[in-house]
Amino acid sequence: MSQSKLSFRTNRAEATRLFPILEAAFEEDGFPLARSEIDEARDIDEISLYMDGDHADIERRLTALLADAGAEAEVGAEILPDVDWVAQSLDGLKPVRAGRFVVHGAHDRHRVRIGDLGIEIEAGLAFGTGHHGTTAGCLEMIGKVARRENPRNALDLGTGSAVLAIALARACHIPVLATDIDPVATRVAAENVRLNGVAAYVHTATAAGFGHPVFSANGPFDLIVANILARPLMQLAPSMRSHMARGGSLILSGILQRQRNAVIAAYVSAGFRHVATLHREGWVAIHLK
Repeated sequence: MSQSKLSFRTNRAEATRLFPILEAAFEEDGFPLARSEIDEARDIDEISLYMDGDHADIERRLTALLADAGAEAEVGAEILPDVDWVAQSLDGLKPVRAGRFVVHGAHDRHRVRIGDLGIEIEAGLAFGTGHHGTTAGCLEMIGKVARRENPRNALDLGTGSAVLAIALARACHIPVLATDIDPVATRVAAENVRLNGVAAYVHTATAAGFGHPVFSANGPFDLIVANILARPLMQLAPSMRSHMARGGSLILSGILQRQRNAVIAAYVSAGFRHVATLHREGWVAIHLK
């Protein structure tokens, strides 16, 4: 199946304003959205949306969204050749620093400095690379919480690439259960865990919900990290509490700034209290106890 690309160009400030609006609008569709600098001197950025198959309906949606947002931008469309664009684009990504953590590809190992906690993610394994504001925010929050609380047993719920589980293992040297509902993601997570030399600490498992026996076998947890989406996170609030050790901490992300208050309210109702919120690129990472 052919892949299509829809894109438009605008100035940097306008791209910064529009990107989270479009990301929220297309998050349910699962279409990759990218922003790139075209010409720094002339202040030109490009936002691109990628999809499989026919793009006509999505082009109309994108055009309407831009009009509703008061943006004057012309959307262009093109059919892309049959190339692994995900692997190709990730291969060129620069390392991401979030606190002491540095997420990098194999080609950037030399950029990890003394004192850094390096996390290597293969370019083609696109289940979370640290470049998204949600993952970077979680990494920064993990660093803060781990330094203050010295957790002993952790859970990374919805692990994806296992970036966060690897970060927990590297920072704390503690047992980490890393679960995902997608068996492909779990396989990718296990490969990354081995690649980063933390297989002695991180156990990966495919689990569709807290009813799976792996949670009771490895819990309760005094630190749970979940970078998913706001709606399922709100639904999971009671289960999060029942699997958390007394005095434990919870780090949530995958939450847009406009969804923050609703998520916090759901967790306060379940017996948590809000400690801190970290804002990154229109997204938030929330620490609760």
